Amino acid sequence: MFFSKKKLREVERIVKANDREYNEKFQYADNRIHTSKYNILTFLPINLFEQFQRVANAYFLFLLILQLIPEISSLTWFTTIVPLVLVITMTAVKDATDDYFRYKSDKQVNNRQSEVLIDSKLQNEKWMNVKVGDIIKLENNQFVAADLLLLSSSEPYGLCYIETAELDGETNLKVRHALSVTSELGEDIRRLAKFDGPDTKLMQNSGKTKFKRTSIDRLMNTLVLWIFGFLICLGIILAIGNSIWENQVGDQFRSFLFWNEGEKNFVFSGFLTFWSYIIILNTVVPISLYVSVEVIRLGHSYFINWDQKMYYSGKATPAAARTTTLNEELGQIEYVFSDKTGTLTQNIMTFKKCSINGRIYGEVHDDLGQKTDIIKKKKPVDFSVNPQVDKTFQFFDPSLMESIKLGDPKVHEFLRLLALCHTVMSEENSAGQLIYQVQSPDEGALVTAARNLGFIFKSRTPETITIEELGTLVTYQLLAFLDFNNIRKRMSVIVRNPEGQIKLYSKGADTILFEKLHLSNEDLLALTSDHISEFAGEGLRTLAIAYRDLDDKYFKEWHKMLEDANAATDERDERIAGLYEEIERDLMLLGATAVEDKLQEGVIETVLSLSLANIKIWVLTGDKQETAINIGYACNMLTDDMNEVFIIAGNTAMEVREELRKAKENLFGQNRSSSNGHIVFEKKQQLELDSIVEETVTGDYALIINGHSLAHALESDVKNDLLELACMCKTVVCCRVTPLQKAQVVELVKKHRNAVTLAIGDGANDVSMIKSAHIGIGISGQEGLQAVLASDYSFAQFRYLQRLLLVHGRWSYFRMCKFLCYFFYKNFAFTFVHFWFGFFCGFSAQTVYDQWFITLFNIVYTSLPVLAMGIFDQDVSDQNSMDFPQLYKPGQLNLLFNKRRFFICMAHGIYTSLALFFIPYGAFYSDAGEDGQHLADYQSFAVTMATSLVIVVSVQIALDTSYWTVINHVFIWGSVATYFSILLTMHSNAMFGVFPNQFPFVGNARHSLTQKCIWLVILLTTVVSVMPVLAFRFLKVDLFPTLSDQIRQRQKAQRKARPLRSRRPQTRRSSSRRSGYAFAHQEGYGELITSGKNMRAKNPPPTSGLEKTLSNSTSWIENLCKKTTDAVSSFNQDKTVKL
Repeated sequence: MFFSKKKLREVERIVKANDREYNEKFQYADNRIHTSKYNILTFLPINLFEQFQRVANAYFLFLLILQLIPEISSLTWFTTIVPLVLVITMTAVKDATDDYFRYKSDKQVNNRQSEVLIDSKLQNEKWMNVKVGDIIKLENNQFVAADLLLLSSSEPYGLCYIETAELDGETNLKVRHALSVTSELGEDIRRLAKFDGPDTKLMQNSGKTKFKRTSIDRLMNTLVLWIFGFLICLGIILAIGNSIWENQVGDQFRSFLFWNEGEKNFVFSGFLTFWSYIIILNTVVPISLYVSVEVIRLGHSYFINWDQKMYYSGKATPAAARTTTLNEELGQIEYVFSDKTGTLTQNIMTFKKCSINGRIYGEVHDDLGQKTDIIKKKKPVDFSVNPQVDKTFQFFDPSLMESIKLGDPKVHEFLRLLALCHTVMSEENSAGQLIYQVQSPDEGALVTAARNLGFIFKSRTPETITIEELGTLVTYQLLAFLDFNNIRKRMSVIVRNPEGQIKLYSKGADTILFEKLHLSNEDLLALTSDHISEFAGEGLRTLAIAYRDLDDKYFKEWHKMLEDANAATDERDERIAGLYEEIERDLMLLGATAVEDKLQEGVIETVLSLSLANIKIWVLTGDKQETAINIGYACNMLTDDMNEVFIIAGNTAMEVREELRKAKENLFGQNRSSSNGHIVFEKKQQLELDSIVEETVTGDYALIINGHSLAHALESDVKNDLLELACMCKTVVCCRVTPLQKAQVVELVKKHRNAVTLAIGDGANDVSMIKSAHIGIGISGQEGLQAVLASDYSFAQFRYLQRLLLVHGRWSYFRMCKFLCYFFYKNFAFTFVHFWFGFFCGFSAQTVYDQWFITLFNIVYTSLPVLAMGIFDQDVSDQNSMDFPQLYKPGQLNLLFNKRRFFICMAHGIYTSLALFFIPYGAFYSDAGEDGQHLADYQSFAVTMATSLVIVVSVQIALDTSYWTVINHVFIWGSVATYFSILLTMHSNAMFGVFPNQFPFVGNARHSLTQKCIWLVILLTTVVSVMPVLAFRFLKVDLFPTLSDQIRQRQKAQRKARPLRSRRPQTRRSSSRRSGYAFAHQEGYGELITSGKNMRAKNPPPTSGLEKTLSNSTSWIENLCKKTTDAVSSFNQDKTVKL
């Protein structure tokens, strides 16, 4: 079949376990992963197709065909075919190399081993050979490369704990439950392959690998079309001139040329002359331009790879440019779309401080009693007396240990609460060390802190919790578990201690828990509230801690009502929530915890610097809204100084549209004082947005939108409102979004904002977003390689984005623009001389230079100096580029190379061509040499113009060069010396003796260049060509200096006197209080714990019926699935699959 049918969407998949022969008839996809674009057979046609999408390549192919026609070509064919083949070959080799590395990475993943049940035996099999329906045995910490269905597990009740770090960067353990009919099959974890290779959710959401081109490439295509149109106009002018000349003057010469009458009429002569001039004037855009562009980009890519300041020694990971075609685009980024977990954060929580009974613990004081910052020299508290200490835990305030040793009851109760009120599971490894399996990192941090401070959580059963309190084992009876959810924002446990007392321990968001306190806590509440504000001001995440003593009779009555509520069929959840509210009151405040959500190093500084560079950062994350907001505050993307934070959380399209409308009204209502604000708002109803609206909005705003609302907002009739509002906000956070929605948001901004976008992520769920953006960056770390494989650039830490954009990106854009401006200038100056010469040679398409000069001008005489400028030039140093992010803005505004700059370069080149032609022409018109002979022979005229051209363009590039290196000096002055060497060689007796037909002008160069008047003409031509530009630039820098000019002057002053380095202003954290419970905590784990289905069978102590937790007809897994979407993978919400 020549045409493949479009693959129908699956709504049902039929699979027989361990029956490959049956499953193969459905032609399910294999499990081989493909991220490379080519193979051996498709490389040549696809790559050639991509390369000839460049208008210039197609244009040169057309010129090559014309040059093969002898009637119209005055230049030989090799002047075009050699450079064309060279540039296509170089580009093909580069593309093949890039794709080969993708192929190697794919091969590494595909060849990983798995254990598959084949012929009733477990056999080692490569993951790429796994088929749909295969039964696979998995062991602890084993890699998974397919969508699997859990059949059975060695854990009780068919449970399995999985880590999705390679998928989404999350190191939290997620729980999965085996099918009830297969859960008792065996002790090993066995899974059934359900979707393989391209059918997996990961690959379905990854999107296609797209051919990316820079905005300069697209502009170059447009300019080449314009230039071709311009050449056609010039060709028509010269062709008309030839026809007129042939008609009026040419007839007089036909008798000397032995032409028959009518053999060549003037119209046909003009037609041939048109094509001849198209060939001659094509050097305005020579093929060497594209060779040089590829070499410059390759050099910029190596600079990124070699940058030691982007090398992460922690994992020995350098930065890598995985493509060489997008470097200058890094200097034009306007929007950055970032993942959260593993990209901005380390997903590590650390216990830093606490407030207990009105006293802060965790602060460090100097000898004078003044609070100071923790320094590296400061020794942490010694916990070595505790044999079960977590060695990674550090605490710097010894006063807390002193209070514990003194037996402070409030401190003991505080730590006891941390050891009892959580969902952590414990186990021992092979070395007998206590290991905690945590559902959320914040709980792990709190339980670990209690462990190191002497209150060690040891184990749990469905009815008991055992902890070690300062060396003494104590078992508490677990009477009730009041689980966390997003509405309650707290969790509680009710336990009976060995003395028979019933206590309720609760922890949660301070805004919620403070409302539940007893009135007697008023003074302590005020003090603790101040402490929490202080913690939040340092960027720490806080939880309030409280307890309540319960009367035995009251608890029995409450528990009976809870049993009735659990058994109810109507309004069950509402009744349970009401009972939770009833018992969680009149609490006694103990204090608060402060946990640091570890951002990656340098994230805050990077965000600030990018903001100063006018780069907008949007966070697209699959995490909860609270988590996303907390990270926004921690990174200083969200601050208390913002005018307003808009939260869009509608569940229907109508609600979302109304919320967006109100947000816009609110935003514009606060900016009515701006001129024409309302008028602009009315005009902005069209799809294409205008930057004027953003300028009319004063103040800082932020937009928070969740995945459900985003799905409605991305609909065609709402997305305009969403985009308009989002683009007027300083920060946008999209939470609970699927990988596909991430890509849709990127595409929305790309399409309707006409802005250069960058996406950065570390997990496989970021691949689609990375492929959709103009620039895709993968964070290479412990989270896996999927994002890196799909990326254009990769490095190990988010902070390196600052250097990549502000230094490498800005330099690449700056260098490429200077290169293009100079290249077009010198080639217009070089080529337009032929146009002026046409009026003096009868429009005969005779070239003013000899063919060797035409061939060598762009390849030898002027290639290396412009390459040196394009690779090494810099306006300011890398440190100044980092210290002054505002230098980045010209790239965003396309100020350094655009259509206007092109026309300026074109006019400059035409002016230089006028000087190059008419000054020598006027000087030679009636002048004689020192020997009395006439100077106006064709070759002397050509040598004078060629020499003037080489000197003028060399002086011009010397003026354009901002950063001189030895290479620049060697290339510029060496190219001039090379020109004279080749010129004298080609006009020598020796060359004439060997190649008399190719080099007939013997001694002409030596004769011309020994004439003083020739050198005066060359000097005059150079001065006339260069002086206006020099004067204009001097006045511009003196009267209207740019920021770059000012910093360059500052650099020159620094060379004379080394000043103190200016310090970047310190970033101040927001003071908003943020609960640690926002971090990845999900509902349902309390019921899982009390059901006992996540624990191995043990012999629990006898308990009364009252002390047993409720067991109702509704299974825990059904409630878990009903209460939260976290337990359900939602990569593709509208795709239904039946098994």
